[in-house]
Amino acid sequence: MSTPSPADAPDAGPRNETVIVFALSLAAMVVSMMQTLPVPILGLIRTDLGTSTANVSWVTTATLLSAAVFTPLLGRFGDQHGKKPTLVAVLGVMVAGSVIAALASTLPLLILGRVLQGAATAIFPLALSVLREEVRPQKLPGAMALVSGTLAFGSGLALVATGLLTSGSDADYRNAFWMATGFAALALLAVVLLVPATRHKTGGRTDFLGALTLGTALLLLLLPISQGHEWGWASGRTLGSFAGAAVMAAVWVLTELKVREPLVDMRMFVHRPVLMANLAGVLVGFGMFANFLGVSYLVQMPQALTGYGFDASILRASVQFLLPGAIVSLLASPLGGHLVRHRGPRTALGLAAALGAVGFAWLALDHQHTASVIGAGLVVGAAVSFGYAAMPAVIMASVPHHQSGIANGINSISRSTGSAVGSAIVTTILASRTLAHLPAGVPPLPAESAFTLTFGIGAAAFALVGLISWIGLRGRHGTVAGGTAGAGTAGDAPVPARTRDAGKSPAPAGRG
Repeated sequence: MSTPSPADAPDAGPRNETVIVFALSLAAMVVSMMQTLPVPILGLIRTDLGTSTANVSWVTTATLLSAAVFTPLLGRFGDQHGKKPTLVAVLGVMVAGSVIAALASTLPLLILGRVLQGAATAIFPLALSVLREEVRPQKLPGAMALVSGTLAFGSGLALVATGLLTSGSDADYRNAFWMATGFAALALLAVVLLVPATRHKTGGRTDFLGALTLGTALLLLLLPISQGHEWGWASGRTLGSFAGAAVMAAVWVLTELKVREPLVDMRMFVHRPVLMANLAGVLVGFGMFANFLGVSYLVQMPQALTGYGFDASILRASVQFLLPGAIVSLLASPLGGHLVRHRGPRTALGLAAALGAVGFAWLALDHQHTASVIGAGLVVGAAVSFGYAAMPAVIMASVPHHQSGIANGINSISRSTGSAVGSAIVTTILASRTLAHLPAGVPPLPAESAFTLTFGIGAAAFALVGLISWIGLRGRHGTVAGGTAGAGTAGDAPVPARTRDAGKSPAPAGRG
């Protein structure tokens, strides 16, 4: 890839860079909070709205599906028409969705609010694109790592904050959505005041047909993943949805090969570093959710009935067992950026794999002691942070400016897909391995072996991340700076010339 011209070079000073990174980190943290916010309160929502467990699961599924549809479209739209206006609009939608969710008195209205919140997932790839423009090359890996690290921190913070707000006997789940409204409004204000106007706009037509076919394929893929435990994994709906996803994926590829200005350039999509980063995204997203859900359920198990667990309340589970790992995720972000800058993203991803595998293996072997569960959570939290720091660096070093938004959007979807798979697998394992001979009237409870298996699968997922960093990213050494490949950083093959240069337009020296 060519070296940026002087017109492309960021002209923000160190102080401006700091406030830009702060604003974008806040926005990324808030969007990650939206994904896990309702997990601890699904029971409260079900009781308050008088609905079934299957129906209330749409409160989480709706956000995931909305993110799958809107993230690639809005990421590309930001590349074409300006990142800041798109960021502001998306944050406005998130504020509106949070207010609707807080005021909702019926399940359909709550789901509508969650759909609008899900659209905000596009904030993360847009934020990374802004960083690429505004932050000096030598500071870019650290800035990207910090913004990426807030994703894991925000997910954990949402679980803890929701636990605190709903810990009383007369708890109201709506307090959690009012909290989300406040955070969303604060992020909107920070972006409006602190993030400069976009300088790079490629223009061109928006590939709505490509967005529609991609969105349909993702819907048909994620819907059975999220609902399979309710529908039955061998049911016609589940198998039919997976088959439909395969068909629509083929239709999407054909569409993108035919249109003049595709949403996703297929050669960029299958470029080995980008493909490997997306596979790593699926696995790291899986590991993060397997840790959150596995530990949360484990520590709440009644020891007198099961012979294991810690009899923890939602509040104790959140604050004592989940919050430390979330804090470590945030604290590890600058270290991840330093590692990416000086050792390259391959090393950072390899370390993430090693830490994640060790942390989950620790949980699988010893989840009877409080210190072990918390300690392993700290290790997994650092692993997720390093993984999130490495993936954007790989992508930014492998794609041109005008495709950074869509490339990181696809990577966001890969992580969301991994989280959905993690949620589905954990739920299925815990539901299928239950204790026998429980007292009458006690609902089914998972056997201890279900948690051992869950954590073992988490260790295997991170081991596969290690395989990706060792083999899939072989040849990726050196540093990543400014989204251009340094010596030996671009991977085994350069991005094709048409991919690298298509759609670029000269950037003015000033801020538009």
